[in-house]
Amino acid sequence: MPSALITGTSSGLGHGLAENLLKQGWDVFGCSRRQSRLPGMTHRSIDLTDYTTLPDKLQALLTNVAELELVVLNAGILGEIRDLNSVPLEDAKRVMETNVWANKAIMDWLHASGIRVGQVVMISSGASILGNRGWGSYALSKATLNMMAKLYAHEFPDTHICALAPGIIDTSMMDYLCEEADAQAFPALKRLRDARSTETMPSPSTAADKIIAVLPKLQERPSGSFIDIREILEPEVFKKLYGAS
Repeated sequence: MPSALITGTSSGLGHGLAENLLKQGWDVFGCSRRQSRLPGMTHRSIDLTDYTTLPDKLQALLTNVAELELVVLNAGILGEIRDLNSVPLEDAKRVMETNVWANKAIMDWLHASGIRVGQVVMISSGASILGNRGWGSYALSKATLNMMAKLYAHEFPDTHICALAPGIIDTSMMDYLCEEADAQAFPALKRLRDARSTETMPSPSTAADKIIAVLPKLQERPSGSFIDIREILEPEVFKKLYGAS
């Protein structure tokens, strides 16, 4: 059976991806800070930013695994929506640690492990391109992740790598974005609030199904590409969002 490694499987999109792949007969290896009790998944509780213990924990999780058809680097944090000039440097560093450097540590371990990897999907965001006010550390981290995908494509010649914006998904992150963050100061939040409770903002399970369905199409793009799933599934929405002609 095909095998997948997914980070951030305790909730949200990572949980949805793991659950749906398991239903399709995949062998799924998951990790997250919190325990995940998804039946059938091999899981380890791992702090991905603890670089001292990370290699040994990945080795324990993937013991006797020779090949991974899919790796999804999904784990990430948002940080506070606020003007960049007011973001404390320590807060920005914390977002970068989780969203960028933890993923670098995983990629480096995979490179040294000898495990054959068919496809790596780094979960990015439209925020990495749009540069809307207030998205500060998160947008910076995802823009860096996009470049990381491009750079690692040179170093993993037998692996297809992409940075994928999965569209807006109704996860716990949206509780903060739609209920607490200041939509008057940061107008991009209005689009999210209008989309919540509509099909425009699907559940993690529905979003996971869409990602799984487009995995072959992602591999039609050059390795290292940034891809927004809406360009594939909803081209008119994509054009409106990015101002494409």
